[in-house]
Amino acid sequence: MELFSNLTIGFAAATTFSNLLFCLAGVLIGTLIGVLPGIGATATIAMLLPLTYQLEPISSLIMLAGIYYGAQYGGSTTAILINMPGESSAAVTAIDGYQMARNGRAGVALAVAAIGSFVAGTIATLLVAIFAQPLTAVALQFGPAEYFSLMVLGLVFSTALAHGSIVKALGMLLLGLLLSLVGTDLYTGEYRFTLGIEGFADGLDVVAVAVGVFGIAEILRNLENPTTREVLTRKLSSLMPTREDFRAMFGPILRGTGIGSALGILPGGGPILAAFASYTIEKRVSDRPQDFGRGAIAGVAGPESANNAGAQTSFIPLLTLGIPANPVLAMLIGAMFIQGIVPGPNVVVEQPRLFWGIIASMWIGNLMLVVLNLPLIGVWVRLLAIPYYVLFPAIMVFCSIGVFSVQSNPYDLLVVSLFGLVGYLLGKLRCEPAPLMLGFVLGPMLEENLRRTMTLYRGDATVFLTRPISATLLAIAIVVLVVTLLPNVRQKREEIFVEED
Repeated sequence: MELFSNLTIGFAAATTFSNLLFCLAGVLIGTLIGVLPGIGATATIAMLLPLTYQLEPISSLIMLAGIYYGAQYGGSTTAILINMPGESSAAVTAIDGYQMARNGRAGVALAVAAIGSFVAGTIATLLVAIFAQPLTAVALQFGPAEYFSLMVLGLVFSTALAHGSIVKALGMLLLGLLLSLVGTDLYTGEYRFTLGIEGFADGLDVVAVAVGVFGIAEILRNLENPTTREVLTRKLSSLMPTREDFRAMFGPILRGTGIGSALGILPGGGPILAAFASYTIEKRVSDRPQDFGRGAIAGVAGPESANNAGAQTSFIPLLTLGIPANPVLAMLIGAMFIQGIVPGPNVVVEQPRLFWGIIASMWIGNLMLVVLNLPLIGVWVRLLAIPYYVLFPAIMVFCSIGVFSVQSNPYDLLVVSLFGLVGYLLGKLRCEPAPLMLGFVLGPMLEENLRRTMTLYRGDATVFLTRPISATLLAIAIVVLVVTLLPNVRQKREEIFVEED
């Protein structure tokens, strides 16, 4: 009964006229970003962070969350129509989705993707609602030592599931933690790593760093590697799947939802790994594995359900523990800090309307997506004709104006430019910037809990090992790191991400 009363609070908050508009704006922007290859949800949310200063906390978070899971929907459109996934998690969908389009079944493929996404999103949102509060109740028992160990575990997970070399991922994580130290020490008032620049006294702005590393760097990479986009010009057939199609996609949707719901909770690339895992399982359990790669409906329904379920359940560690499962949710934590909200289990106690409003908006957003996406397919296809040389300069101007408007600090524009080049160089060196951003966002909380623990226990560092929960979390982190470094695991991990690229 308590769950229903909480959901009532959430729906009352999410169904106000303004919040419905922001939810609609979020899912539409997310779909658009998913459709246009080369931008991505992380860069988009980073670019829109300045706008959140002017919005109510619940409205801004509903919109940003809608962009995230809306991009999962949109990514399948280009994957099916032009064999170019707008989101990396839609890369698997392109294998059979594009073949269905070439066989004259593009409309059915898009409908299957939309239906699978909606069903998976609905079930995953229900799981978020069910498990969020019990996990929050457990998290309320945590002290600073447990929070420190939990954040260490989250950072290790994000590093283990990052692309490419684990050593490079650890290096990016440490760089992010070091960058988070720039500014004024809150305990002593001393400047740290500011290079004598007064503009850095308050630290590096999370908006400026995110826009540079993800937004500007992504644009530079895309300008360096222009791509041609040949949109499928054949008229779309009927969008309604046949009875046989429904039978063929029923099992994959349920299996994909289960896989995505489980893997989405893990820090790192939950939706991406879920999509690959779902495709592999569907191919193995199918009576006709030879059809995969030639237009199998299960090859679209399973991965699309998995990546959308993974996107939804990744909110569980964010809402309950304040730990982002991926770079996009790290941006959401940045938005919460901007609004003066400290992410973590206290949010559900202190701001239940915000907490449950976000959860309720996820179901509303999924409903909006399935209702709007199919009629708007023609619009999305026409938008693919926008040339990059028009799109990208406009985005860069928008980014610069948005970042400067936040604090009217000219040094923030310097940070955007600098980290745009840093992000571009990291791409050249095949160093993924996601661990860097996670380290940068979580660094202040990690430091605060470490120093609080040392103060409470008079500098006795053994407290992290003598408190059972803290010791368990650190042990899991060590096991994950060791397993990831094992040669066989590392080789398999790299093969997965090579397939994705």
